[in-house]
Amino acid sequence: MLAAILTTLLWSCSSICAARSARLVGGGAANVTRIAIAVVLLGIWAHFSPYAHGLGGAALPWFLLSGFIGFGLGDVAMFCALNRIGPRLTMLLTHCLAAPIAALTEWAWLGVGLGWREIACALVILGGVALALAPDHGTGVTRRVFWIGVLAGLGSAAGQGLGSVISRRANDAAAAAGYSVDGGTAAYQRIVVGLVVAAIFWLATRHRDAKPSPGVWPRAWMWITANALAGPTIGVACFQWGLVTTKTGIIMPIVALSPIATQLLAWAVDHTRPTRRTLIGGAIAVGGVIALQFVQG
Repeated sequence: MLAAILTTLLWSCSSICAARSARLVGGGAANVTRIAIAVVLLGIWAHFSPYAHGLGGAALPWFLLSGFIGFGLGDVAMFCALNRIGPRLTMLLTHCLAAPIAALTEWAWLGVGLGWREIACALVILGGVALALAPDHGTGVTRRVFWIGVLAGLGSAAGQGLGSVISRRANDAAAAAGYSVDGGTAAYQRIVVGLVVAAIFWLATRHRDAKPSPGVWPRAWMWITANALAGPTIGVACFQWGLVTTKTGIIMPIVALSPIATQLLAWAVDHTRPTRRTLIGGAIAVGGVIALQFVQG
């Protein structure tokens, strides 16, 4: 639970920094740069820490697959959805569908299921998130663009959910080989493939992005570095730490609170007041997290 809550808070901070950096240098360039920074930082930990496994171990193929599906394909799908149906509907599809996809996959593949009380609490959390994030009006795009965006959102959810379960499978492979993988090393082994996919996607689409203004990069570095630390470095390390000890179907609904936490943080930083429905949905979701803690305790 602690790892999931830390992940939620860190990812919400990462979202604020990502938005600032994307406005300065463009989304593709900011994304590739923050992942590259994370690869360097996580690589130092994974290769030189007392728990170092580097790019080795029985779990490596599973973590690489998890990174390809989650960090790679999932993030590309999310980017495609954001451009078509906007952030609220994209986050709604991603976070509210990733949790049941992960829970069902974990049950069918790994034989790890949830009790009925855990399922009830997870549904309360996801219901609150859905209430908080549901768009107030139509997206204002054509039907074709809308459905392409929805399919991309489903792909984003599938990437996040399946990638998380594969990480759990990687931890099982490590345990069977007689060792454990810390969150930082797991994040590093996943993100290496994610960097390759993100770089390929950026190179293929960078002609669509407007060129940043001269001299803007020095201002952008602070936001990009903060994004790298809170998101793919410490944030993902906490997420991987949580997957070692906690069922995916419990981790994912808690992490789904990230967009709500982001809106509250934006209220404090940018003075963008959330709607009443966002506050009510957030309160319901937080109540579900508290209930889940009592159910597990």
